[in-house]
Order: sequence, then C-alpha cells, then structure tokens
Amino acid sequence: MDIQPSRHGHVSWVELYFDLVFVFAVGQLAHLIVVHPGWPAVLLALGLFATLWWTWIGFVVLYNRHGEDRATERLFMLAGTVPCAIAAVEARAAAEGDLAGFALALAGTRLVLAVAYPVSARSGLGVGRRAGFGYAVSTVLFLVSVALSTPWIYLLWIVTLAQEASFLLLAARPGRRRRWGQALPGHEFAVNARHLSERFNLFMIIMMGEVVISVSSTAADVSTRNKEYWLGLVAGLVLAGALWWIYFDSAAYINEYMLDASGGNATLAYGIYAGGYLLPTFALLVISAGCGLSLQEQPPPTAVWLVTVGLAAYLVGVRSFVAGRRGRRIHLLRVVVIALTVSIALLDRVLIGPVAVAAAAVWAVIVAATITRRSTVDRSTGPAGVTEPSR
Repeated sequence: MDIQPSRHGHVSWVELYFDLVFVFAVGQLAHLIVVHPGWPAVLLALGLFATLWWTWIGFVVLYNRHGEDRATERLFMLAGTVPCAIAAVEARAAAEGDLAGFALALAGTRLVLAVAYPVSARSGLGVGRRAGFGYAVSTVLFLVSVALSTPWIYLLWIVTLAQEASFLLLAARPGRRRRWGQALPGHEFAVNARHLSERFNLFMIIMMGEVVISVSSTAADVSTRNKEYWLGLVAGLVLAGALWWIYFDSAAYINEYMLDASGGNATLAYGIYAGGYLLPTFALLVISAGCGLSLQEQPPPTAVWLVTVGLAAYLVGVRSFVAGRRGRRIHLLRVVVIALTVSIALLDRVLIGPVAVAAAAVWAVIVAATITRRSTVDRSTGPAGVTEPSR
C-alpha cells in the first residue's frame, strides 16, 4: 500500500499540547510508585498505564489517519485533554481501589473519539464510522464498569481495550481477505509514516524529560549537599542523556525505515508503535521513579532495582543492537547486556543509592557507545541487519 499523501507530515502544535497533558497522567503513576515503592505498585501502575496508553493511541491514530490542522480537529484534541487530565487526577484514587472516577474519565475520552472519528473522516468514511461505533461501545462498557467490583472491572477493561484493537488497528473492509504483511486495498488505512514516527519520537523525548524532572525535583528537596548528592544528581542527568542516545541510535530511524519500506503497511505500523512502544515508555516511567527514590536521603531497598530493571526493560523495548550484525555472538551479547544491567542492583548491598545510580549511568553510557560503534546504519541504503519488509 502506498503511503497516503502527506497532509500533516509534521506533528501539529495541538498534538504536542495534548501530549503534555497526557504526560501529566503518566507522572501521576510515577508518583504512585514513589509513594509505594514496591513491585505490587509497579504492576498496578502498569495496568493503569496500559489503559491510558491505549487512550493516547486512539488520538494518535485519529490524527494520523484523518487529521488536518483545522479548527474541528483542534477542538477534538483539546476536548480530549479534559477527560485525560481528570483521569490523571483520579489515578491516585484508582491506585487505592476507588476506580469510579478513573473509569468515568476513560469513558469521556472514548466519547470524544466516538464523535471525532466519523466527523474527521474525509476519505475512508467507512473506517471512520466503524471506529466511531467501536468507541461508542467502549464508552458504554467503561460506564458499566463503574458499577462492578474487582476483579470484574479489570476484566471488562481488558475486553474493552481488546475490542478497540479489533476495529482500530486490525479491521479490514468487509468481503476482502487480508494476510499478514499484505497491504489493505485502497487508502482507508493509509499510514503517514513521517508523522507517526515523529509523533512517537517526540513523545519519547517528553518521557525522558520525566527522568530529568524526577532527578532534579528530588535533588532540590535534599537538604544535605554532600558529595553523594552531587554524584546522584549528575548521574541521573547523565543516565537520561544516555537513554536518549540509545533510543535515537537503535530504534528511531530503524522503525521509520521499516515502515517506509513497507509502503506504510498499517498492521506493521501499529505493531511497531502502538504495541512496541508500550514497554520502553513504561520503562522510562519506572526509571524516573527509581531515580527519584535513589536520590532520597534514605532510599528504600527497591529503588536501585527499579532503575536497573527499568533500564533492562528499556533496552529490550528499543531493541538495542538491532542495527548490528546478526549471529549467535550478537544474540549472546544482548543477553549478557540485559543480565548485567539487572545485576547492577546488587551494588545496592555495598553502595548507597546515588553511587548505584552512578553505576547504572556509566553502564548506560557504555551501552550507548557500544551501540554507536557497532551500528552500521547507512541512511541511503538502510540499517544493516534489518530485512526490508515486504509490501
């Protein structure tokens, strides 16, 4: 399938504004982990994050598929920020078991999307109508979930998100067969590769900013300005920079290249971005919480584990070393890197939190340097080791 002619090759200003509001919600989940620094809180934050993430994906697909920089589209995006902000405020209550406000806010986002998809669709009206109907169903399901208790409310949310995926990402025209990797007929599912990659790249930068904010705000609250304080502050900022380097040297260009080479295949696009970015984005949330906890005057035992496990998940999510040569040695290297990343947390038994964070930062710099050294990306021929997908 050919890529749809660019109506909005770059991310619009209203999308960036929407993303800032959404990141506020993500920050509330990081705060949840800081307040309850344990793995149960991490799992709970992951569940809430997944529902918020899928909400964000709905608005990303809306603008990528149908959006233009017109007053109507701007109003829909701005309208979506209201229930998203309410969901952010209600995230803390949801973590304590009061899910009603959070569910109502999610229903509000679906109501906006239910109207926005058919109204915004100029070409591909059938796809827009199906998406609008699907989001109308989601609105009802989230409203119904308010009356349920756990675990039934979570099960209904899972069903709701699954049915959204079925019509939003995987739907096909009635009467037409489609195999994996095969382009959909017509332009109804056209993907603007340039816009999609730029939107996710900018969002990743905003999420990396959460690490910087967590480190800086925690450091500002520390009363004792000793050498451990300065080491932790510098280490956290270096770690954030290394995360940026790793992402843009191992994932950003490669993902855009694969999508471009596929001719804008919708299934591949949403597999790479909608599904593939869930893990590394949540990993940044965990890292930011772990860094903030590690720089406290009396960090909890799990603080460094949050940093290292988050860093390991991030390396897996951005597919580090994917641009290098293939072979058993590369696969072994990946396994060793992930194992060593997690094992850095063992330093917490002999080193205080800031020093362990410094060790994680040094390790992230080494990984970034190794990726850069092994990368054989040629911008004219594509990244080495990456097979061009079939159209």
